[in-house]
Amino acid sequence: MAKKNEKLRVNNSITSSEVRLIDENGKQHGVVGVAKALEMANDAALDLVEIVPNSSPPVCKILNFGKYKYDRERQKKVNKKKQKIIHVKEIRIRPNTDKHDLIIKINKGQKFLLKGDKLKVTVMFRGREFLRTEAGYQLLEQVKDILSEISVVDKEPNLQGKRLSLILSPK
Repeated sequence: MAKKNEKLRVNNSITSSEVRLIDENGKQHGVVGVAKALEMANDAALDLVEIVPNSSPPVCKILNFGKYKYDRERQKKVNKKKQKIIHVKEIRIRPNTDKHDLIIKINKGQKFLLKGDKLKVTVMFRGREFLRTEAGYQLLEQVKDILSEISVVDKEPNLQGKRLSLILSPK
C-alpha cells in the first residue's frame, strides 16, 4: 500500500550512484550510472524519475514527470470511485407498530437491501413496553422472515439498553 505523502525523486534528487534504467519506450537498459541516465533523459528532453526506490539498485524511468504525476492522480480518483461504500441504514419500529405501518417500513428496508446497503432493524421500547421484550423478538422474527428472500442475517437480535436490534445484509 502506498504512503500518503510519497515523494518521488526526480533528476538530480536521485541519491543512488547506480540505477536500473527503463527508457520512455519501456526498453530496459540494465544497471547504469546516474550520470549516464540523466544524460539520456536530457537527450530525450524528459525527466529521470525514481519509480521503485526500495529495490537494489532503484528502478528509474525516463518519462515526462508532469504527465506521469497527472496520470497517477487520475488513477487514484478512478480507484476511489470504484470503491463500494456500504452504508448501514436503520429502520426504527415500536412493539405496538400497526401491521400496515410495519409493511411500509419493511418495503423501505427492502429498497435499502436491493440498493446494496445493510439494514439495521431496531425495536425501541418506552416505559413499561420494556417488560414485554418477547413482543419485540417476535416482531424482528417477522421482519426476518419477510426479508429472508433478499437478505442474510448478519447479527442476530440483541438487546442493548431499551433497544432490540437485528442487522441484515443483502444476498
